Amino acid sequence: MSKRKICVVTGTRAEYGLLYWLMKEIEADKDLQLQLIVTGTHLSPEFGLTYKEIEKDFKIDKKIEMLLSSDTSIGISKSMGLIQISFAESYEDLNPDLLVVLGDRYEIFSAVSAAMIARIPIAHIHGGEATEGLIDESIRHSITKMSQFHFTATEKYQNRVIQLGENPNRVFNVGGLGLDNITKLKLLSRENFEKSINFNLNKKNILVTFHSVTLERSTAKKQFQELLNSIDQLIDTNIIFTKTNSDIDGRVINNMIDNYVSANVNTISFKSMGQVKYLSALKFVDAIVGNSSSGLLEAPSFKIATVDIGDRQKGRIKAESIISCLPNKKSIDGALKKLYSKDFKHILNHVRNPYGDGGASNKIKIIIKKVSLDGILKKSFYDLEDIS
Repeated sequence: MSKRKICVVTGTRAEYGLLYWLMKEIEADKDLQLQLIVTGTHLSPEFGLTYKEIEKDFKIDKKIEMLLSSDTSIGISKSMGLIQISFAESYEDLNPDLLVVLGDRYEIFSAVSAAMIARIPIAHIHGGEATEGLIDESIRHSITKMSQFHFTATEKYQNRVIQLGENPNRVFNVGGLGLDNITKLKLLSRENFEKSINFNLNKKNILVTFHSVTLERSTAKKQFQELLNSIDQLIDTNIIFTKTNSDIDGRVINNMIDNYVSANVNTISFKSMGQVKYLSALKFVDAIVGNSSSGLLEAPSFKIATVDIGDRQKGRIKAESIISCLPNKKSIDGALKKLYSKDFKHILNHVRNPYGDGGASNKIKIIIKKVSLDGILKKSFYDLEDIS
């Protein structure tokens, strides 16, 4: 019997880190064949050419270049159109039995659109979530409607996918995929972590990861400056910055990071830390500050605080370790003060991650290996009124 060909698409460093163990599971299974398409920031010098790291782990079947010289809405729309053509050509060559995608970025929308037209069944991971400040919100739900199988991170998200009309028998709550990295990767000691980034930690340390809120117009510069003004007042604190992905106005933030780091010796920045260094950092910092999903999905497992700024992650399920604040200095100041308070440290000691304890990769692999693909493309809308 021929192997079932599972094609996985990755476009960013963060997404690749989440998919890593699932791809390892697929690769190791004698009944499955892993196909890997790499696109997006992985192929861009500006974002660290992270495809080179992927090549150390897996064989890349196709590389699909994007137009990333622009972070404007026009440039991104052109990129989406161009890569959809390339995805269509790649699917013709690879002829996969199932496409596996994660999340809600625009390059994934193009990948899924081409697969739908090519009549390739689609499995979508991390659907049903809400990020009300982002274009990702609409993209995520659109991908859900083009997909046949769904792997969600919580029961609430599972119910939301069903609310979108998807058959409950094809919606599986497996927990957060990124938690497998925490349980399976060998993370660095403090000494080795400091050596690996050539930067010494201080009495206090924070990790800053801030992205533009893509449904807002030209707020990135103002909001990030408010954050910089706030952290500027911290004492005995070292700051690790990670730069943005290829979102609208991302370069504005990256340029501001470069300027700030050049003027402050207690800071360092990275285009891409990689999963081992990034998760090791979470062992030693006091908080993630910004608006990254990792502050919600992974940080609670380390029992550290997350200062979640603005609306980028609005609507997502949040652990008790999350301190939400407005994107202005006064509100950020208050959040930073709270995270070091005695009462909040007590909360951190008892926090539980609402996205589970790991194991999602194996659960997904078992399902995509065994599930029938016969007649799967014709979907009926599942009405909630039909529940009895």
